Amino acid sequence: MNLTSSRISLDADAESVFEYLLGNGYSDGLPVIPPTKERVLRMLTGTRRAPDESLGDVPPARLPATIEKIAVNAVMAGCTPQYLPVLIAAMELMLDPKWMLDALQSTTNPLTPLVILNGPIRNTIGLNSGTGVMGPGWRANATIGRALRLIMLNLGGAIPGDVDKCTQGFVGKYTLCMGENEEESPWEPFHVGKGFQPDDSVVTVVGVNSSTNVHD
Repeated sequence: MNLTSSRISLDADAESVFEYLLGNGYSDGLPVIPPTKERVLRMLTGTRRAPDESLGDVPPARLPATIEKIAVNAVMAGCTPQYLPVLIAAMELMLDPKWMLDALQSTTNPLTPLVILNGPIRNTIGLNSGTGVMGPGWRANATIGRALRLIMLNLGGAIPGDVDKCTQGFVGKYTLCMGENEEESPWEPFHVGKGFQPDDSVVTVVGVNSSTNVHD
């Protein structure tokens, strides 16, 4: 499997790699997993799609979202290969012109993609679909949403304060990914209402504003 990403030799310690990536604008500000060739190749085992296949250009910088580049950002975010198909599906949705990613990337509103998973995939990858669904503690929730944000930064060029004009920001812009709690819901699952079968694994991505807590 041939990779086309450029390679840079750095000190082996993770701190040096993080400082380099952060200094060159390749991070969301949090530490990242160094995207070595071996890690990227391991990530690519999560899909049968060719590394050089492009899903389209990510606005507004318009760099191509190849399967390889998605895998690189997935490694940096801390994903496992199991999550890669979810990321690919999410990016395919967001790169549809009707999704208006270009507008979301540059708006003054605190808009961010919310990834919602339905069906068996939730349990397969260990996604939290219940209590604390938007909080810390679950790798799949945290890293899938984070990988999408890194793609939006690294391939889309949506640097906060420059291209991204969001006035106060929003913590959900670090990561926002969840599953629907189908098992305890009194309604039919969201994906079933959209015409899918209950046992289909479905990814939905919507642009959302900052959240308001509802309790009692």
